[in-house]
Amino acid sequence: MAKRLVPDTARAMSQENGRIVREAFDALLGGNQEETAQLVDPEVEFHGTVGGLQEGQIGHGQSQIDETFEAEDLEAWEERRLEAEDFIDAGDDVVVLLHEYRRGRGSGVELETKTAVVVAVSGGKVIRIQGYMDRGAALKAVGLSE
Repeated sequence: MAKRLVPDTARAMSQENGRIVREAFDALLGGNQEETAQLVDPEVEFHGTVGGLQEGQIGHGQSQIDETFEAEDLEAWEERRLEAEDFIDAGDDVVVLLHEYRRGRGSGVELETKTAVVVAVSGGKVIRIQGYMDRGAALKAVGLSE
């Protein structure tokens, strides 16, 4: 199979996208709204997780994303943690492999799962976020395989 050569400018651009997504992820989870605003487009599209309860729903803007997560957390989960295990460069997109942990409010039921998020970057900002319950589906969506 022929090796695909990537121009240095494209490689540098995609490394920059990876840095932006890492920093945005940390800012979002850390509640750093100022840093998040610098890294995430004001009209960012947040698509409901493929294979999840919110599949097909689309939110726009950081405030809508925050409202969705806060409402979900308050209603169903006593504890919720997202840990990034890996960031995979896919050109304009970055795939974030996640380990999710949740404990149900009231029931105390504990759930752990491995999911993924595809994050699109343009102009130095996150412009689109799409979650996937199935990591393989996320990788396939950006033209990669497990």
